[in-house]
Amino acid sequence: MESASIAEPGSAAGEKGLKSGAIGYLSNLVISVASVAPAYSLAATLGFVTGVAGVGLAAPAVMLASFVPMLLIAAGYYYMNRADPDCGTSFTWVTRAMGPHLGWLTGWAIVVADIVVMATLAQIAGIYTFRLFGITVSDTGLAVSLVAAAWIIVMTWICYVGIELSARIQQVLLSIEIVTLALFAIIALIKVYSDPGPFSIHVSASWFNPFSISTSALVAGVLLGVFIYWGWDSGVCVNEESENASTGPGKAAVVSTLLLLAIYLVVAAAAQAYAGTRFLTHHHNDVLGALGTKVFGSPLDKLLIITVLTSASASTQTTILPTARTTLSMARFGAIPKVFGRIHPTHLTPSASTLTMGAVSLVWTLFIIQVSTNVLGDSITGLGFQIAFYYGLTGFACAIFYRKELFKSVRNFLLVGVAPFLGGLMLLGIFVKALIFYKDPIENYSGSFLGIGTSVAIGVGLLLLGVVVMIWAQIVYPRFFGRKLDVAEPGVLEGTVTGTASVMAD
Repeated sequence: MESASIAEPGSAAGEKGLKSGAIGYLSNLVISVASVAPAYSLAATLGFVTGVAGVGLAAPAVMLASFVPMLLIAAGYYYMNRADPDCGTSFTWVTRAMGPHLGWLTGWAIVVADIVVMATLAQIAGIYTFRLFGITVSDTGLAVSLVAAAWIIVMTWICYVGIELSARIQQVLLSIEIVTLALFAIIALIKVYSDPGPFSIHVSASWFNPFSISTSALVAGVLLGVFIYWGWDSGVCVNEESENASTGPGKAAVVSTLLLLAIYLVVAAAAQAYAGTRFLTHHHNDVLGALGTKVFGSPLDKLLIITVLTSASASTQTTILPTARTTLSMARFGAIPKVFGRIHPTHLTPSASTLTMGAVSLVWTLFIIQVSTNVLGDSITGLGFQIAFYYGLTGFACAIFYRKELFKSVRNFLLVGVAPFLGGLMLLGIFVKALIFYKDPIENYSGSFLGIGTSVAIGVGLLLLGVVVMIWAQIVYPRFFGRKLDVAEPGVLEGTVTGTASVMAD
Protein backbone atom coordinates (compact mmCIF):
# COMPACT_ATOMS: atom_id res chain seq x y z
CA MET A 1 0.00 0.00 0.00
CA GLU A 2 1.21 3.52 -0.77
CA SER A 3 0.70 6.52 1.45
CA ALA A 4 0.77 10.22 0.76
CA SER A 5 4.00 12.12 1.24
CA ILE A 6 4.20 14.76 3.95
CA ALA A 7 4.98 17.88 1.91
CA GLU A 8 4.96 21.57 2.63
CA PRO A 9 3.20 23.91 0.16
CA GLY A 10 5.66 25.20 -2.43
CA SER A 11 8.33 22.64 -1.58
CA ALA A 12 8.19 20.64 -4.82
CA ALA A 13 10.52 21.22 -7.75
CA GLY A 14 9.32 24.13 -9.84
CA GLU A 15 7.12 25.53 -7.08
CA LYS A 16 9.61 27.62 -5.12
CA GLY A 17 9.32 30.80 -7.21
CA LEU A 18 12.75 30.63 -8.85
CA LYS A 19 12.98 31.88 -12.44
CA SER A 20 12.36 28.79 -14.55
CA GLY A 21 14.07 28.37 -17.93
CA ALA A 22 16.48 31.25 -17.24
CA ILE A 23 19.65 29.41 -18.26
CA GLY A 24 20.52 26.68 -20.78
CA TYR A 25 22.73 23.60 -20.85
CA LEU A 26 25.91 25.56 -21.59
CA SER A 27 25.41 27.65 -18.46
CA ASN A 28 24.83 24.48 -16.44
CA LEU A 29 28.11 23.10 -17.72
CA VAL A 30 29.99 26.36 -17.14
CA ILE A 31 28.68 26.67 -13.58
CA SER A 32 29.63 23.04 -12.88
CA VAL A 33 33.24 23.49 -14.06
CA ALA A 34 33.68 27.03 -12.73
CA SER A 35 32.49 26.06 -9.28
CA VAL A 36 35.35 23.58 -9.03
CA ALA A 37 37.79 26.42 -9.85
CA PRO A 38 40.32 24.21 -11.67
CA ALA A 39 43.10 26.83 -11.71
CA TYR A 40 42.71 27.60 -8.01
CA SER A 41 42.33 23.91 -7.14
CA LEU A 42 45.58 23.09 -8.92
CA ALA A 43 47.39 26.07 -7.44
CA ALA A 44 46.28 25.22 -3.91
CA THR A 45 46.37 21.41 -4.00
CA LEU A 46 48.87 19.99 -6.54
CA GLY A 47 51.85 20.69 -4.28
CA PHE A 48 50.11 19.01 -1.35
CA VAL A 49 49.43 15.92 -3.52
CA THR A 50 53.04 15.59 -4.70
CA GLY A 51 54.11 16.06 -1.09
CA VAL A 52 52.15 13.05 0.19
CA ALA A 53 54.69 10.37 1.13
CA GLY A 54 54.77 7.76 -1.62
CA VAL A 55 53.00 9.83 -4.30
CA GLY A 56 55.61 12.12 -5.87
CA LEU A 57 55.47 11.82 -9.65
CA ALA A 58 52.26 9.79 -9.45
CA ALA A 59 50.19 12.92 -8.77
CA PRO A 60 48.34 12.52 -12.12
CA ALA A 61 47.51 8.94 -11.06
CA VAL A 62 45.95 10.28 -7.86
CA MET A 63 43.82 12.66 -9.92
CA LEU A 64 42.77 9.80 -12.18
CA ALA A 65 41.85 7.64 -9.18
CA SER A 66 39.95 10.54 -7.60
CA PHE A 67 37.97 10.95 -10.81
CA VAL A 68 36.46 7.45 -10.69
CA PRO A 69 34.17 7.94 -7.66
CA MET A 70 33.30 11.43 -8.92
CA LEU A 71 32.08 10.05 -12.25
CA LEU A 72 30.08 7.32 -10.52
CA ILE A 73 28.44 9.82 -8.17
CA ALA A 74 27.77 12.17 -11.10
CA ALA A 75 25.78 9.31 -12.64
CA GLY A 76 23.75 9.22 -9.43
CA TYR A 77 23.10 12.95 -9.72
CA TYR A 78 21.99 12.49 -13.32
CA TYR A 79 19.41 9.84 -12.52
CA MET A 80 18.16 11.42 -9.31
CA ASN A 81 17.69 14.73 -11.13
CA ARG A 82 15.60 12.93 -13.77
CA ALA A 83 13.14 11.90 -11.08
CA ASP A 84 13.25 15.05 -8.96
CA PRO A 85 14.89 18.22 -10.36
CA ASP A 86 14.80 19.97 -6.99
CA CYS A 87 17.34 22.71 -6.19
CA GLY A 88 17.99 21.01 -2.84
CA THR A 89 19.65 18.15 -4.81
CA SER A 90 21.43 15.83 -2.34
CA PHE A 91 19.42 17.06 0.64
CA THR A 92 16.13 16.37 -1.11
CA TRP A 93 17.17 13.08 -2.68
CA VAL A 94 18.72 11.55 0.44
CA THR A 95 15.66 12.66 2.43
CA ARG A 96 13.36 10.90 -0.03
CA ALA A 97 15.39 7.71 -0.37
CA MET A 98 17.07 7.27 3.03
CA GLY A 99 14.96 9.31 5.43
CA PRO A 100 14.83 12.82 6.91
CA HIS A 101 17.66 12.36 9.42
CA LEU A 102 20.32 11.47 6.87
CA GLY A 103 18.76 14.02 4.49
CA TRP A 104 19.06 16.80 7.06
CA LEU A 105 22.69 15.88 7.78
CA THR A 106 23.37 15.89 4.05
CA GLY A 107 22.04 19.43 3.77
CA TRP A 108 24.13 20.43 6.79
CA ALA A 109 27.29 18.94 5.23
CA ILE A 110 26.72 20.88 2.00
CA VAL A 111 26.20 24.19 3.77
CA VAL A 112 29.08 23.78 6.22
CA ALA A 113 31.52 22.64 3.52
CA ASP A 114 30.62 25.64 1.36
CA ILE A 115 31.11 28.07 4.23
CA VAL A 116 34.47 26.56 5.22
CA VAL A 117 35.84 26.65 1.67
CA MET A 118 34.82 30.29 1.21
CA ALA A 119 37.72 31.34 3.42
CA THR A 120 40.32 29.70 1.19
CA LEU A 121 38.66 30.97 -1.99
CA ALA A 122 38.33 34.53 -0.75
CA GLN A 123 41.86 34.57 0.67
CA ILE A 124 43.31 33.44 -2.66
CA ALA A 125 41.24 36.09 -4.45
CA GLY A 126 42.58 38.68 -2.02
CA ILE A 127 46.22 37.59 -2.33
CA TYR A 128 46.12 37.47 -6.13
CA THR A 129 44.44 40.86 -6.34
CA PHE A 130 47.56 42.38 -4.78
CA ARG A 131 49.91 40.20 -6.85
CA LEU A 132 48.24 41.37 -10.02
CA PHE A 133 49.41 44.89 -9.21
CA GLY A 134 52.81 43.81 -7.90
CA ILE A 135 52.03 44.71 -4.28
CA THR A 136 53.59 42.58 -1.54
CA VAL A 137 51.42 42.03 1.54
CA SER A 138 51.10 39.39 4.24
CA ASP A 139 48.86 36.49 3.23
CA THR A 140 47.10 36.71 6.58
CA GLY A 141 47.29 40.48 6.99
CA LEU A 142 44.47 42.97 7.33
CA ALA A 143 44.79 44.12 3.72
CA VAL A 144 44.19 40.62 2.32
CA SER A 145 41.31 40.11 4.74
CA LEU A 146 39.60 43.31 3.62
CA VAL A 147 39.98 42.53 -0.09
CA ALA A 148 38.78 38.96 0.51
CA ALA A 149 35.75 40.40 2.27
CA ALA A 150 35.14 42.73 -0.66
CA TRP A 151 35.15 39.77 -3.08
CA ILE A 152 32.57 37.96 -0.97
CA ILE A 153 30.34 41.04 -0.86
CA VAL A 154 30.55 41.56 -4.64
CA MET A 155 29.84 37.93 -5.48
CA THR A 156 26.99 37.77 -2.98
CA TRP A 157 25.43 40.79 -4.67
CA ILE A 158 25.76 39.17 -8.11
CA CYS A 159 24.03 36.01 -6.85
CA TYR A 160 21.35 38.15 -5.22
CA VAL A 161 20.62 40.11 -8.41
CA GLY A 162 19.86 37.12 -10.63
CA ILE A 163 20.90 33.80 -12.12
CA GLU A 164 21.33 35.19 -15.66
CA LEU A 165 23.98 37.71 -14.57
CA SER A 166 25.73 35.00 -12.56
CA ALA A 167 25.80 32.67 -15.59
CA ARG A 168 27.12 35.34 -17.98
CA ILE A 169 29.94 36.31 -15.62
CA GLN A 170 30.87 32.65 -15.16
CA GLN A 171 31.18 32.14 -18.92
CA VAL A 172 33.67 35.01 -19.21
CA LEU A 173 35.73 34.00 -16.17
CA LEU A 174 35.89 30.32 -17.11
CA SER A 175 36.93 31.12 -20.69
CA ILE A 176 39.90 33.11 -19.40
CA GLU A 177 40.80 30.28 -17.04
CA ILE A 178 40.68 27.44 -19.57
CA VAL A 179 42.61 29.31 -22.29
CA THR A 180 45.39 30.29 -19.89
CA LEU A 181 45.75 26.79 -18.43
CA ALA A 182 45.97 25.36 -21.96
CA LEU A 183 48.70 27.87 -22.89
CA PHE A 184 50.59 27.08 -19.69
CA ALA A 185 50.56 23.33 -20.38
CA ILE A 186 51.58 23.74 -24.04
CA ILE A 187 54.47 26.15 -23.33
CA ALA A 188 55.72 24.12 -20.36
CA LEU A 189 55.81 20.88 -22.36
CA ILE A 190 57.48 22.58 -25.33
CA LYS A 191 60.24 23.85 -23.02
CA VAL A 192 60.63 20.41 -21.40
CA TYR A 193 61.40 18.79 -24.75
CA SER A 194 63.18 21.69 -26.50
CA ASP A 195 64.94 23.62 -23.73
CA PRO A 196 64.76 21.58 -20.52
CA GLY A 197 65.66 23.11 -17.18
CA PRO A 198 67.82 21.43 -14.50
CA PHE A 199 64.81 19.71 -12.91
CA SER A 200 62.78 18.96 -16.04
CA ILE A 201 61.58 15.37 -16.59
CA HIS A 202 60.03 13.75 -19.62
CA VAL A 203 56.43 12.64 -19.16
CA SER A 204 56.12 8.94 -18.33
CA ALA A 205 53.13 6.59 -18.55
CA SER A 206 53.88 5.45 -14.98
CA TRP A 207 52.76 8.85 -13.71
CA PHE A 208 49.20 7.94 -14.63
CA ASN A 209 49.12 4.46 -13.05
CA PRO A 210 47.30 4.40 -9.67
CA PHE A 211 48.65 0.89 -9.02
CA SER A 212 52.22 2.22 -8.96
CA ILE A 213 51.80 3.65 -5.44
CA SER A 214 50.86 2.14 -2.09
CA THR A 215 47.27 1.97 -0.88
CA SER A 216 47.91 4.31 2.06
CA ALA A 217 49.57 6.92 -0.16
CA LEU A 218 46.78 6.62 -2.72
CA VAL A 219 44.05 7.10 -0.09
CA ALA A 220 45.82 10.09 1.44
CA GLY A 221 46.21 11.64 -1.99
CA VAL A 222 42.66 10.84 -3.09
CA LEU A 223 41.18 12.72 -0.14
CA LEU A 224 42.92 15.80 -1.54
CA GLY A 225 41.87 14.74 -5.03
CA VAL A 226 38.24 14.66 -3.96
CA PHE A 227 38.57 18.34 -3.02
CA ILE A 228 40.04 19.11 -6.46
CA TYR A 229 36.92 17.75 -8.17
CA TRP A 230 34.38 18.99 -5.65
CA GLY A 231 31.83 21.50 -6.88
CA TRP A 232 30.58 20.07 -10.18
CA ASP A 233 27.19 19.54 -8.52
CA SER A 234 26.64 23.32 -8.48
CA GLY A 235 25.37 23.10 -12.04
CA VAL A 236 22.65 20.74 -10.82
CA CYS A 237 21.64 23.02 -7.93
CA VAL A 238 20.30 25.56 -10.43
CA ASN A 239 18.09 22.91 -12.07
CA GLU A 240 14.83 24.69 -11.24
CA GLU A 241 16.11 27.72 -13.16
CA SER A 242 17.30 25.69 -16.15
CA GLU A 243 15.88 24.66 -19.47
CA ASN A 244 15.20 20.90 -19.63
CA ALA A 245 15.40 20.84 -15.84
CA SER A 246 15.17 17.07 -15.47
CA THR A 247 17.94 16.19 -17.98
CA GLY A 248 20.22 19.14 -18.81
CA PRO A 249 21.76 19.80 -15.36
CA GLY A 250 22.42 16.10 -14.72
CA LYS A 251 24.10 15.70 -18.10
CA ALA A 252 26.24 18.77 -17.35
CA ALA A 253 27.38 17.15 -14.08
CA VAL A 254 28.67 14.05 -15.87
CA VAL A 255 30.35 15.97 -18.72
CA SER A 256 31.98 18.42 -16.27
CA THR A 257 33.82 15.60 -14.47
CA LEU A 258 35.26 14.44 -17.81
CA LEU A 259 36.41 17.97 -18.67
CA LEU A 260 37.98 18.40 -15.25
CA LEU A 261 39.85 15.11 -15.59
CA ALA A 262 41.36 16.25 -18.88
CA ILE A 263 42.38 19.63 -17.43
CA TYR A 264 43.98 18.13 -14.32
CA LEU A 265 45.91 15.37 -16.05
CA VAL A 266 47.37 17.68 -18.68
CA VAL A 267 48.26 20.60 -16.39
CA ALA A 268 49.59 18.42 -13.55
CA ALA A 269 51.78 16.42 -15.92
CA ALA A 270 53.08 19.60 -17.58
CA ALA A 271 53.83 21.27 -14.23
CA GLN A 272 55.83 18.41 -12.75
CA ALA A 273 57.55 17.65 -16.06
CA TYR A 274 58.79 21.24 -16.16
CA ALA A 275 59.77 21.81 -12.53
CA GLY A 276 59.87 18.44 -10.77
CA THR A 277 57.96 17.38 -7.67
CA ARG A 278 60.34 18.92 -5.14
CA PHE A 279 59.63 22.39 -6.53
CA LEU A 280 55.87 21.77 -6.52
CA THR A 281 55.91 20.47 -2.95
CA HIS A 282 58.04 23.38 -1.74
CA HIS A 283 55.58 25.85 -3.28
CA HIS A 284 52.48 23.90 -2.24
CA ASN A 285 50.56 27.03 -1.27
CA ASP A 286 50.84 28.51 -4.79
CA VAL A 287 52.13 26.14 -7.45
CA LEU A 288 50.92 28.07 -10.49
CA GLY A 289 52.05 31.42 -9.13
CA ALA A 290 55.54 30.03 -8.54
CA LEU A 291 55.67 28.55 -12.03
CA GLY A 292 54.25 31.58 -13.82
CA THR A 293 57.44 33.57 -14.30
CA LYS A 294 59.46 30.47 -15.22
CA VAL A 295 57.05 29.18 -17.87
CA PHE A 296 55.64 32.39 -19.35
CA GLY A 297 58.29 34.93 -18.45
CA SER A 298 57.53 38.53 -17.59
CA PRO A 299 55.08 40.19 -18.20
CA LEU A 300 53.03 37.21 -19.49
CA ASP A 301 53.30 35.61 -16.05
CA LYS A 302 50.46 37.96 -15.13
CA LEU A 303 48.20 35.63 -17.12
CA LEU A 304 48.46 32.93 -14.48
CA ILE A 305 47.86 35.47 -11.73
CA ILE A 306 44.73 36.64 -13.52
CA THR A 307 43.67 33.03 -14.06
CA VAL A 308 43.95 32.01 -10.41
CA LEU A 309 42.27 35.27 -9.38
CA THR A 310 39.33 34.76 -11.75
CA SER A 311 39.15 31.09 -10.78
CA ALA A 312 38.93 31.80 -7.06
CA SER A 313 36.49 34.68 -7.49
CA ALA A 314 34.31 32.63 -9.86
CA SER A 315 34.21 29.76 -7.39
CA THR A 316 33.33 32.19 -4.61
CA GLN A 317 30.24 33.08 -6.61
CA THR A 318 29.34 29.52 -7.55
CA THR A 319 29.77 28.39 -3.95
CA ILE A 320 27.12 30.86 -2.81
CA LEU A 321 24.68 29.69 -5.51
CA PRO A 322 24.25 26.04 -4.40
CA THR A 323 24.33 26.81 -0.68
CA ALA A 324 21.55 29.35 -1.00
CA ARG A 325 19.44 26.89 -2.98
CA THR A 326 20.08 24.05 -0.55
CA THR A 327 18.88 26.14 2.39
CA LEU A 328 15.95 27.40 0.27
CA SER A 329 14.85 23.81 -0.30
CA MET A 330 15.41 22.86 3.34
CA ALA A 331 13.25 25.78 4.44
CA ARG A 332 10.48 24.90 1.99
CA PHE A 333 10.54 21.31 3.25
CA GLY A 334 10.11 22.64 6.79
CA ALA A 335 13.53 21.46 7.99
CA ILE A 336 14.96 24.88 8.96
CA PRO A 337 13.42 28.33 9.64
CA LYS A 338 10.96 29.49 6.95
CA VAL A 339 12.80 32.79 6.44
CA PHE A 340 15.40 30.94 4.35
CA GLY A 341 12.64 30.04 1.90
CA ARG A 342 11.98 33.63 0.81
CA ILE A 343 12.27 34.52 -2.89
CA HIS A 344 13.02 38.07 -4.04
CA PRO A 345 9.90 39.35 -5.85
CA THR A 346 11.89 40.99 -8.67
CA HIS A 347 15.14 39.04 -9.00
CA LEU A 348 13.48 35.66 -8.31
CA THR A 349 16.49 34.51 -6.28
CA PRO A 350 16.59 33.03 -2.75
CA SER A 351 17.10 36.41 -1.11
CA ALA A 352 17.39 35.54 2.57
CA SER A 353 19.47 32.41 1.93
CA THR A 354 21.87 34.24 -0.39
CA LEU A 355 22.43 37.16 1.98
CA THR A 356 22.83 34.86 4.98
CA MET A 357 25.36 32.70 3.15
CA GLY A 358 27.33 35.81 2.22
CA ALA A 359 27.23 37.19 5.77
CA VAL A 360 28.25 33.95 7.50
CA SER A 361 31.02 33.37 4.96
CA LEU A 362 32.26 36.91 5.54
CA VAL A 363 32.53 36.41 9.31
CA TRP A 364 34.16 32.99 8.94
CA THR A 365 36.68 34.27 6.40
CA LEU A 366 37.73 37.27 8.46
CA PHE A 367 38.19 34.99 11.46
CA ILE A 368 40.04 32.05 9.91
CA ILE A 369 42.45 34.11 7.77
CA GLN A 370 43.78 35.68 10.95
CA VAL A 371 44.24 32.31 12.68
CA SER A 372 46.80 30.46 10.56
CA THR A 373 47.60 29.53 6.97
CA ASN A 374 48.32 26.02 8.25
CA VAL A 375 44.77 25.78 9.59
CA LEU A 376 43.56 26.85 6.17
CA GLY A 377 45.62 24.02 4.67
CA ASP A 378 44.11 21.51 7.07
CA SER A 379 40.63 22.84 6.31
CA ILE A 380 41.12 21.76 2.67
CA THR A 381 41.85 18.22 3.86
CA GLY A 382 38.99 18.40 6.36
CA LEU A 383 36.56 19.33 3.61
CA GLY A 384 37.28 15.96 2.04
CA PHE A 385 35.39 14.24 4.87
CA GLN A 386 32.28 16.35 4.35
CA ILE A 387 32.44 15.97 0.57
CA ALA A 388 32.84 12.20 0.81
CA PHE A 389 29.91 12.14 3.25
CA TYR A 390 27.29 13.89 1.16
CA TYR A 391 28.48 12.70 -2.25
CA GLY A 392 28.60 9.14 -0.94
CA LEU A 393 25.10 9.30 0.53
CA THR A 394 23.80 10.62 -2.79
CA GLY A 395 25.25 7.57 -4.54
CA PHE A 396 23.55 5.24 -2.06
CA ALA A 397 20.31 7.22 -2.32
CA CYS A 398 20.17 6.74 -6.10
CA ALA A 399 20.38 2.95 -5.88
CA ILE A 400 17.85 2.84 -3.04
CA PHE A 401 15.42 5.29 -4.65
CA TYR A 402 15.33 3.28 -7.92
CA ARG A 403 15.35 -0.11 -6.21
CA LYS A 404 12.13 -1.25 -7.93
CA GLU A 405 13.51 -0.33 -11.37
CA LEU A 406 16.98 -1.88 -11.15
CA PHE A 407 16.12 -5.37 -12.34
CA LYS A 408 14.07 -4.28 -15.32
CA SER A 409 17.18 -4.12 -17.53
CA VAL A 410 20.94 -4.63 -17.42
CA ARG A 411 21.39 -0.90 -18.12
CA ASN A 412 19.29 0.06 -15.11
CA PHE A 413 21.14 -2.38 -12.89
CA LEU A 414 24.63 -1.23 -13.88
CA LEU A 415 24.21 2.51 -14.47
CA VAL A 416 21.44 3.40 -12.02
CA GLY A 417 22.24 0.90 -9.30
CA VAL A 418 25.79 -0.46 -9.32
CA ALA A 419 27.64 2.66 -10.51
CA PRO A 420 26.29 5.18 -7.94
CA PHE A 421 26.36 2.60 -5.13
CA LEU A 422 29.95 1.68 -5.94
CA GLY A 423 30.83 5.37 -5.94
CA GLY A 424 29.30 5.67 -2.48
CA LEU A 425 31.27 2.65 -1.23
CA MET A 426 34.51 4.09 -2.59
CA LEU A 427 33.92 7.40 -0.85
CA LEU A 428 32.99 5.60 2.38
CA GLY A 429 36.26 3.69 2.18
CA ILE A 430 38.19 6.90 1.55
CA PHE A 431 36.44 8.51 4.53
CA VAL A 432 37.41 5.69 6.91
CA LYS A 433 40.99 5.32 5.65
CA ALA A 434 41.54 9.08 5.78
CA LEU A 435 40.10 9.24 9.29
CA ILE A 436 42.65 6.66 10.45
CA PHE A 437 45.49 8.44 8.63
CA TYR A 438 44.76 12.06 9.55
CA LYS A 439 43.77 11.54 13.19
CA ASP A 440 47.51 11.49 13.89
CA PRO A 441 48.55 15.13 14.51
CA ILE A 442 51.86 14.48 12.73
CA GLU A 443 50.00 14.17 9.42
CA ASN A 444 48.43 17.62 9.79
CA TYR A 445 49.97 20.99 8.94
CA SER A 446 48.78 22.66 12.13
CA GLY A 447 49.17 19.71 14.47
CA SER A 448 46.23 18.83 16.67
CA PHE A 449 43.08 20.19 18.23
CA LEU A 450 42.18 18.55 21.55
CA GLY A 451 44.59 15.75 20.73
CA ILE A 452 43.07 14.97 17.31
CA GLY A 453 44.50 15.94 13.93
CA THR A 454 43.21 19.37 12.94
CA SER A 455 41.82 18.22 9.59
CA VAL A 456 39.76 15.52 11.35
CA ALA A 457 38.62 18.03 13.96
CA ILE A 458 37.40 20.34 11.20
CA GLY A 459 35.93 17.75 8.85
CA VAL A 460 34.44 15.14 11.17
CA GLY A 461 33.93 17.59 14.05
CA LEU A 462 31.59 19.74 11.99
CA LEU A 463 29.62 16.66 10.96
CA LEU A 464 29.22 15.69 14.63
CA LEU A 465 28.14 19.25 15.40
CA GLY A 466 25.49 18.74 12.73
CA VAL A 467 24.13 15.76 14.67
CA VAL A 468 23.71 17.97 17.74
CA VAL A 469 21.96 20.70 15.74
CA MET A 470 19.76 18.07 14.09
CA ILE A 471 18.52 16.89 17.49
CA TRP A 472 17.37 20.44 18.15
CA ALA A 473 15.80 20.65 14.68
CA GLN A 474 13.87 17.43 15.27
CA ILE A 475 12.24 18.97 18.30
CA VAL A 476 11.37 22.21 16.47
CA TYR A 477 10.36 20.66 13.11
CA PRO A 478 8.73 17.29 13.92
CA ARG A 479 6.63 17.34 10.72
CA PHE A 480 9.70 17.16 8.50
CA PHE A 481 11.26 14.37 10.54
CA GLY A 482 8.02 12.41 10.25
CA ARG A 483 8.49 11.92 6.51
CA LYS A 484 8.40 8.39 5.10
CA LEU A 485 10.65 6.98 2.41
CA ASP A 486 9.92 7.50 -1.28
CA VAL A 487 10.52 5.27 -4.28
CA ALA A 488 10.95 6.27 -7.92
CA GLU A 489 7.81 6.37 -10.02
CA PRO A 490 7.80 3.82 -12.86
CA GLY A 491 8.52 5.39 -16.23
CA VAL A 492 11.00 8.06 -15.12
CA LEU A 493 14.03 6.21 -16.49
CA GLU A 494 12.24 5.41 -19.73
CA GLY A 495 11.22 9.03 -20.20
CA THR A 496 7.50 8.27 -20.25
CA VAL A 497 7.09 10.16 -16.96
CA THR A 498 8.68 13.57 -16.36
CA GLY A 499 10.38 14.01 -12.98
CA THR A 500 9.21 15.63 -9.75
CA ALA A 501 6.67 13.03 -8.70
CA SER A 502 7.49 10.15 -6.44
CA VAL A 503 5.42 7.79 -4.35
CA MET A 504 5.82 6.44 -0.86
CA ALA A 505 7.14 3.00 -0.14
CA ASP A 506 5.37 0.73 2.29
